[in-house]
Parts: sequence; C-alpha cells; structure tokens
Amino acid sequence: MAKLYFTYSAMNAGKSTILLQSAHNYRERGMTVMLWTSHFTKADDAEDARISSRIGLASDAHRFNGDVDLFSAIETTHAGTPLSAVLLDEAQFLSPAQVWQLSRVADELGIPVLCYGLRTDFQGKLFDGSAELLGIADSLREIRTICHCGKKATMTARVDEAGQPQTEGQQVDIDKDHYLSLCRQHWKEVTGLQAS
Repeated sequence: MAKLYFTYSAMNAGKSTILLQSAHNYRERGMTVMLWTSHFTKADDAEDARISSRIGLASDAHRFNGDVDLFSAIETTHAGTPLSAVLLDEAQFLSPAQVWQLSRVADELGIPVLCYGLRTDFQGKLFDGSAELLGIADSLREIRTICHCGKKATMTARVDEAGQPQTEGQQVDIDKDHYLSLCRQHWKEVTGLQAS
C-alpha cells in the first residue's frame, strides 16, 4: 500500500540531499520518479526547476505553486509513464488542498509520495503545508541537525545581511544565507520570541 511520507527538519539538515539520493536509488533500479519543487526556488526559466543540495547533487524537477493541481498533473504523467514514486521538495509551501491531492496520489493511484520540507518558519509558526502534512501523512520522520551548542536544532532563525535577527516580515525568504538552525533555547535568545 502506497503512503504519504513527510520528512521535516530545520534548515541545513540535508533534506534535499536525502530526496535526491532516494530518487537516484529508484532510478538505479530502473524505476521512474517524478520530482517537484516550489516556485520559490531560484531558476533562470520559470518553466524549468532544479532541486539542488549544498553538497552539489541536483536534478531537474517540476515546479508547483498554489494553483497547480498536483493530483491531475501526476495522474496524467502516470497514465503515459507509470511512476514508482513522487518526491517533493520544499513541501512547506504546499497549500492544504495540495497536501490532500498528494494523499489521493498515494490512496487512489498507489504511488508513494515522499515530501521533504521545513516544519516551522523563522517565527516558530507552522507552515500551512507542513501543518497539513503533520496532520494527515502516514509516516513522519525528522532529520536532525545541530545547533552551535551541540544540541538538536529544531528551530530556524532569520538574520539580515549584517547578521541581525529578524522577527517580522514575509514568511518566505529564499536566501538560505539568511537562516540559522538553532535549538529552541538559543532560538528564543536570538529572536526574543516565544508563545504568549
């Protein structure tokens, strides 16, 4: 039975690397996979997208935004070329409706869907896509990375070009240099944020 998987972490834990390794493993066994990434990722051409990791791995992918019907797009591809898996990077940017579409891919088409993304934003708030995945995914897995103190990093802080913490602003900033992965204690110290 196919499942909907959600693998999440703070920034710089290696989510894209693991996704690309998984895609390679499927392909090495002669299986066809479909890769997706968010329209927020950088690309020269709006139609072309790539998933790339900090260690230099990369692969072409399809691009999604909030208007893409993922079930229909995957079903159409699957009808022409049977898919063994769908792998999706930047899953935090999915809409709740798209998460349910991906659940249909697993449930109705029998294709495993492996989603990778952040759990929370720089203010400690769940992303919409992540919240929905945490609620309905069949399997949840956390990838661990570490804070500068050596503890597990569970939070992501945003800093400006001068390294000063940012606590307000748009939820999305795709410049990975603007983020620090921190344990909750150091995240609270750096941002001054916490539940009220």
